[in-house]
Amino acid sequence: WPAPNAQNTEASHGSALGDEEVAATKRVLGFDPEQTFEVSDEVIAHTRRALDRGREARAAWEKDLQEWRAANAERAAEFDRIAAGELPKGWEEKLPVFEAGKGVATRAASGKVLQALGGVIPELWGGSADLAGSNNTTIDKTSSFLPKGNPLPEADPYGRTIHFGIREHAMAAEMNGIALHGNTRIYGGTFLVFSDYMRNAVRLSALMHLPVTYVWTHDSIGLGEDGPTHQPVEHLASLRAIPGLNLVRPADANETSIAWREIVKRHTRVFGKGAPHGLALTRQGVPTYDWNEDAAKGGYVLFDAEGGDAQVVLIGTGSEVHVAVEAREQLQAAGVPTRVVSMPCVEWFEEQDQAYKDTVLPPSVKARVAVEAGIGLTWHKYVGDAGRIVSLEHFGASADGNFLLREYGFTPEAVVAAARDSLGATER
Repeated sequence: WPAPNAQNTEASHGSALGDEEVAATKRVLGFDPEQTFEVSDEVIAHTRRALDRGREARAAWEKDLQEWRAANAERAAEFDRIAAGELPKGWEEKLPVFEAGKGVATRAASGKVLQALGGVIPELWGGSADLAGSNNTTIDKTSSFLPKGNPLPEADPYGRTIHFGIREHAMAAEMNGIALHGNTRIYGGTFLVFSDYMRNAVRLSALMHLPVTYVWTHDSIGLGEDGPTHQPVEHLASLRAIPGLNLVRPADANETSIAWREIVKRHTRVFGKGAPHGLALTRQGVPTYDWNEDAAKGGYVLFDAEGGDAQVVLIGTGSEVHVAVEAREQLQAAGVPTRVVSMPCVEWFEEQDQAYKDTVLPPSVKARVAVEAGIGLTWHKYVGDAGRIVSLEHFGASADGNFLLREYGFTPEAVVAAARDSLGATER
């Protein structure tokens, strides 16, 4: 509208009007069809007055800013630090280190990291799409990002906890806008399976290289009784397929702490322009291993072979790493030197030089098994022709999470069987 011939036709959606229809539309609007991009002197003069108004507004703002700086030297210094993309001194010392051996859900570990960092990084804020209690994303229970006078407790326009509501796509889109605005560090959480609702906005995060952090919990069939509609199967591989998105699936509480540290650092290198990150976190508790700095490289040797060079390499992520560790114990006891590689982030691992990658996954070791409670699409590259993948190539079911993992073969015995099959394939 008001193109006289094109309006109310499908052609008006995807096709240029063309010279004749443009001329006809100009006649309807009272313009001279012979003139191209005609702008009257009156319009130009009116538009350019905006420059004067802008200069006046900027000068007034600068005056107010300088007065504020003079009266608030400490806060001004903090603002300058944030605007420069720098982090406060000593922030890494606040990261929690978890006791080895203790079972902790990685979603719970993530919540403890956020609460620890929230006290020292005031520009860090975020929330959840109505699943805060499950996502463990509440950075400050005493403040909510809401207008003054809102009936919810602790409503504050400077509150740090965002109540996004059950709007996953809107949450992700808002996070993109917040990142583009700059000067704060934003995160938002929901269940991993609901990343489907967010995908267009997540894709745009990657397309625009935005430093946003997605906290996706309940990362596998291990969430159990909610059933297959809530159990992500294809999501890990699907999200890894988005160029520029770094997906991190930590094996335990300490990897979760290291992952958050690495994400915060990466979002500092070029503040306002970087790579979005997604954290895929467990509902169920998983064993905690010793802190290992190499987790920040995306893939590393968690337990090396004993009694000789590795004959087989087991690669795991997330809640399946401990299954690989237990399988290693069985293989070692049977006289098969076995290495376990934890690979929390394929994208970070691929950034490393080939020499490092070869130390983790020696090219000479052809017997390999990857184990992840989702489709195995990611892992063919890493296991090779003789390798095997313990994966889930179908939807789950509604039952206790541990029961499902056993029923669908995410057990040490299944990994041992796959390792022996891979060893046999290397001998043929």
